[in-house]
Amino acid sequence: MSEQLAGGKVVLDEPAEAVTRLRLSNPATRNALDHETLGGVAEALEGLDRKDGHRCLLVTAEPPVFSAGYDIGSIPDDSFEQDAESLVAHPFHRALDALARHPWPTVAAINGHCLGGGLELAITCDLRVCAGGAKLGMPPAKLGLIYGHTGLRKFIDTIGTPWTKHLFLTGRTLSAEGAERIGLVHEVVADEELPAVGLALAAEIAGNAPLSMRGNKEAIETLNSNPVLSEDQERHLIELRESCFRGEELREGIRAFAEKRKPRWQRG
Repeated sequence: MSEQLAGGKVVLDEPAEAVTRLRLSNPATRNALDHETLGGVAEALEGLDRKDGHRCLLVTAEPPVFSAGYDIGSIPDDSFEQDAESLVAHPFHRALDALARHPWPTVAAINGHCLGGGLELAITCDLRVCAGGAKLGMPPAKLGLIYGHTGLRKFIDTIGTPWTKHLFLTGRTLSAEGAERIGLVHEVVADEELPAVGLALAAEIAGNAPLSMRGNKEAIETLNSNPVLSEDQERHLIELRESCFRGEELREGIRAFAEKRKPRWQRG
């Protein structure tokens, strides 16, 4: 059963146990990220924080394109300055902040061309699998746009400063294989295999230990965002690690390993 948000531009369903799939669904605009779509993404993610049994988010789109990026082209000239800043500064950041803060693992299945803000949406996910025929790129240099510093930081964290400069200063699009070489995506598969591979990866992740997934994701994000930890941050990470010894999850994982069976995790 699916749920439609943003007038059908965002669709949620549950294609596998503990997996929620968020699909951009506005192929007429090449899944461009307009106000309504971005609001739907934010609304969906904010609701998932309270959803029982959810343990992995799969983000994909209606073929043949993942997303053409910000929907700036439709903004009229007489209000361009105000409306363009409003689009980039608020709805986009709200949606991507909600995705970045999502406590469960997130997977992007990039089913087609992925450009501009659509690419930032994809790299905000924890893991990315990409169709072999997709093209990925950041066109600000071709458009006269200075990209937001929070978005640039994500690219630097993902592919490093040298490749971020290459991506943003040349404005070139990359093949899926080129994107894989620089770490922009983790895996490239044949176009027709992408839906099944993306879902299988999300299902595999959702089958892992809930407390471990959330804890490890939080620890990684904390370490990545804070090269030097404060005393409070270090204390919190120690407490986070110690919490796994007090619960049942680690005991169940050890028993299942010894008994050569699939663990029976409590619902996340």
